[in-house]
Amino acid sequence: MKITKKIRLELVRRAAAAKENAYAPYSNFRVGAALMTDDGSVFEGCNVENASYGLTICAERNAVFQAAMHGKRNIIAVAVASDDDVFITPCGACRQVLAEFTNGSAEILLTTPDGKFQSVKLSKLFPTPPALKKLAGNHNT
Repeated sequence: MKITKKIRLELVRRAAAAKENAYAPYSNFRVGAALMTDDGSVFEGCNVENASYGLTICAERNAVFQAAMHGKRNIIAVAVASDDDVFITPCGACRQVLAEFTNGSAEILLTTPDGKFQSVKLSKLFPTPPALKKLAGNHNT
């Protein structure tokens, strides 16, 4: 599926909308994400904090897990939105999770609250992700 300007703008819009549902009472740093899979399905996520910080989940992983729960395994684009005036990138944990469900060429749309965005390939943000050999017979991929 080709990622058009219209699709990019829709993902940016949906990431910004997802950010509004963020639960960030400790950091006050709200993040939203919207991703598209190779069949055109879109899934959103927001960050959800916890008083035990290790239990917090980022918006990007939240969206990936939503897609996986629906059987979607091939992510082609992800938009990330926050309240910051500068472009933020996915954290290391999110990059690793994204790498699991893309071929490295996924487009990452970094956004600002005023709707500006820039595109970068996941392979540029995470050029050599750790990888394990997948077991034969795993029918969930």
